[in-house]
Amino acid sequence: MSVDMQETSQTCPQCGAVIRGDDRFTVWCADCDWNVDPAGPQERPRRLERMRRALARRHGERLLAEVASGGVLRARRDASALVAAVIALAVHGVTVALAVSGIWCIVHGWGGWLMLPGLLLMLLTWPLRPRLPRLPDNVPVLYRADAPALFALVDEVAEVAGTRGVDAVVADDTVNAGVLTYGLRGRRMLILGLPLWEILTPQQRVALLGHELGHYGNGDVRHHLVLESAYASLTTWWHYFAPDEDPSSLMEFLINLLLFFPRSLVTCVLLPLDLLTLRSAQRAEYLADRVAARAGSTEAAAGLLDRLLVADSAYGVLLREANRAALTGLRGSRTTEGHADELWERLAAHMASVPESEYERQRRAGALRGHSVDATHPPTHLRRAGLLARAPEPAAVVTGDERERHIAVELAGARRLTGQRIIRDGPSYRA
Repeated sequence: MSVDMQETSQTCPQCGAVIRGDDRFTVWCADCDWNVDPAGPQERPRRLERMRRALARRHGERLLAEVASGGVLRARRDASALVAAVIALAVHGVTVALAVSGIWCIVHGWGGWLMLPGLLLMLLTWPLRPRLPRLPDNVPVLYRADAPALFALVDEVAEVAGTRGVDAVVADDTVNAGVLTYGLRGRRMLILGLPLWEILTPQQRVALLGHELGHYGNGDVRHHLVLESAYASLTTWWHYFAPDEDPSSLMEFLINLLLFFPRSLVTCVLLPLDLLTLRSAQRAEYLADRVAARAGSTEAAAGLLDRLLVADSAYGVLLREANRAALTGLRGSRTTEGHADELWERLAAHMASVPESEYERQRRAGALRGHSVDATHPPTHLRRAGLLARAPEPAAVVTGDERERHIAVELAGARRLTGQRIIRDGPSYRA
């Protein structure tokens, strides 16, 4: 399946240069950057998120400067990580204190007025409890017996990363990937977004696996359960106390005023945790990118980051296909299986037709906007620059056509189910 380019030509209204491009994408001027980022950020994040993203960008720039000047990044845990762990334990201590107080009020006030505050404290404590990630039950999960070729590739990449492989592969419908430790025994899951997997070349897939597995050996303290769960608790508190940013009545204004102190208290704990762990998290991303380059090659790792820059375009294709299915009555139809295969073909064809000018526009827009996956990641254009600042590395793991065919067969069932889910429910956004 091919996609026809829609060529366009016009004069730049800012500098007068002739602009030639593809009308399916934003028309912009490479000479003066006119219209390079017409939309800007899609939504203005809350103040706390803006502060965290600003910190991420600042640390990312500093680490890139270290790399560019010949500095060596190493995985390490320092005094900042120790202080962060102490703060995280204190956060959990508050949760335990609330739970104990709630139980005491219920036991000693049984049948009396103390039961009410006890129940309220228990209700507050429940969403703040530390929770271990679990395998999802609503998407395909593959084990070694289900996908021996895929797991063999993961193991080979894990050896390059200096770690072990994973125990399960979760196939979901996002343009993303990730790793998590689940269960009391510390097993590992690889979350593989099939829309991302489908638009990558074989070597970019190896680079993706290298990046994700690289997180297990690069000193990222935020991947530890104590800190990760403390962040979850603090984020829950923040949502409890989040203000109405546009109060329309006196009552809403008074509620905002009442919540100011507890909200400020949570912020005063969350921001130091960010300051103490952000450099470690940023360093971990750069180190994971290096593992990606060692495993799949520098060229493949840089190509992977380019694909992430245009992930919104892939999401748009999936959304259009889901909407088309809704309009034509395919949702809920037994014919969705064939249309699921067609969805993947349309996605691959569209991504193959994305012109280089669109990648360059996204790189420049990212430099202006500070594009990153989230507040813990360095901006994507800085990560790409960090890769290209080093001597190019060849691929340590090379996949052949035969292995690719075996992996495709093993993923066929998950691919079909995921395609049907996208057609039925629409894609999930996590780019």
